[in-house]
Amino acid sequence: QEELKIIHALVKPKFFIPVHGEQRHLKTHAKLAQQMGMPPKNIIISDIGKVIELTPNSAKINGTVPAGRVFVDGYGVGDVGSVVLRDRKHLAEDGMIVVVVSMSGEDGSVVSGPDIITRGFVYVKESEGLMEELRKVAVKALEECQTDTLNDWAAIKSEIKNAISNFLYKKTKRNPMILPVIMEV
Repeated sequence: QEELKIIHALVKPKFFIPVHGEQRHLKTHAKLAQQMGMPPKNIIISDIGKVIELTPNSAKINGTVPAGRVFVDGYGVGDVGSVVLRDRKHLAEDGMIVVVVSMSGEDGSVVSGPDIITRGFVYVKESEGLMEELRKVAVKALEECQTDTLNDWAAIKSEIKNAISNFLYKKTKRNPMILPVIMEV
């Protein structure tokens, strides 16, 4: 605070806008400026996105502009949104599982699969039992879809995803991203 007092005494500003720290820091700095003789009407405590209009005789808040975080990803600036970052965080924490099934376009029967591919979830060679259980859960979900005569690929994908997600949460207390892929043959 003593250093800030020295700066105020040396500069003798006409208007003052504290900019460093949280709101409580800004208010404390504004009180310090008042103690150094600054009139309260010449002190502006602003927020991110507020426009401060300065003239030789006045300083006031005059509107707002869009403001917030700008994310930089490789060569792109601002092209990565919060949804993409949330997905990346989810993948980093829990990994992902891809369930690949080939189905007949004519009658909806399973031609091959389901095959389970994992990335960042478990090491497959050490978890072959879990992988086989996942495959069985996917087969059971597919059989239920056939008994319910579900021919909509999106509904089948949703059933597979829900079945595997519920099983994995009960078994491992983890929630990896699950991507069902149905290939029509």
